Amino acid sequence: QVQLVESGGGLVQAGGSLRLSCAASGRTFSTYAMGWFRRAPGKDREFVAEIRASEDVTAYADSVKDRFTISRDIARNTVYLQMNNLKPEDTAVYYCAATTSGPNPKYVYWGQGTQVTVSS
Repeated sequence: QVQLVESGGGLVQAGGSLRLSCAASGRTFSTYAMGWFRRAPGKDREFVAEIRASEDVTAYADSVKDRFTISRDIARNTVYLQMNNLKPEDTAVYYCAATTSGPNPKYVYWGQGTQVTVSS
């Protein structure tokens, strides 16, 4: 099992920045990747960014590319999401997630979510 706890959400004006943190505990060595997802009001959950556990390979949704940066601190078992130039459409609950390992990794571990609200 992997436990994930997010922090760092809040209210910010458009154009501002926030940094989300996700502290992982438990069997963290068993994950292939960690990522961030978000769910806006009335919308489905969507992928935001991910980083592979064993190498610094990252991927981003087109909507956040060049504004958001995912990174990790191995010593602290923590993944970050630096969000710059925030827009009102970035308003959502942001969830940290971790995959299983193996040939077909899937996101099965989820945090409780942290609210990000961007005012115009």
